[in-house]
Amino acid sequence: MIQIGPLTIRWYGFLITLAIFIGYFLARRYVARKGYDPEKFEEAVFWAVVAGVIGARVVYVLTSWGEFAHDPVRALYIWQGGLSFHGAILGGLIPFVYFARKHGVPVYVYLDATLPGVAMGIIGGRLGNLMNGSDTVGRLTTLPIGYTWPDWARGFPGICSSTGQLAWGFCSGEVLRGPVHLTQIYGAAIGLVLLILTFYWWKQDRRPGWAFWNFVLWYSLLRSLVEEPFRLNPLWWPVYVNDKLGIGFFTATQLVSIPLVILAVYMLWRLKREEESA
Repeated sequence: MIQIGPLTIRWYGFLITLAIFIGYFLARRYVARKGYDPEKFEEAVFWAVVAGVIGARVVYVLTSWGEFAHDPVRALYIWQGGLSFHGAILGGLIPFVYFARKHGVPVYVYLDATLPGVAMGIIGGRLGNLMNGSDTVGRLTTLPIGYTWPDWARGFPGICSSTGQLAWGFCSGEVLRGPVHLTQIYGAAIGLVLLILTFYWWKQDRRPGWAFWNFVLWYSLLRSLVEEPFRLNPLWWPVYVNDKLGIGFFTATQLVSIPLVILAVYMLWRLKREEESA
């Protein structure tokens, strides 16, 4: 984005940071509207962001190891992009649970409050991935929506025809620059849909946790059906592959999403029953 001497500001880091700050102020207003102290929420947010980023990076690296196998040290270059929503949830959940109990606040109030920031983080992260070129890359496709990266876009190394992976280092076959699925845009669109839905769930004024579990449900479904099938990720369970169209099932993220969808549906059913019996 900006480079002045040794100072480098990357799109990915800038957009994620912007999402955190905007999301934080929206969350404070939500917590106050629910009748709780936003100052106490601030402490939880700080540690949740730290733990969430660590968890998001660890899970992303584990589920996208092909991007780092040639140079494992790149796993530490978090500013270059690559975070997992599921990892962020796992990492950030621990501080939220701890501080919510410490301050006597229902944990779901804190979790519901963070959702706009999470949705904006998804949008910013995917747009940052697009700027980086080599993050969350799509599969080669013959569909008309495929995009061919220009030669001057050095962030995208191309796809090695002999391995089907990004052409980092030696490639014994032809290096193909496209057409590929622009999965970064697919992911940003998912984030935008979730942001709109989050404000709708907030307005419904349901029990704490209603917005959170709806977010988990719809993110898992949309990510598994709209983005993951077209990403250049290894298939942990290759049930279906169409190299011509650039579609594959199932990646690690898709498999993880299955129990999350089941859990989210159960929790929403449980919250609805609690509302009806109240």
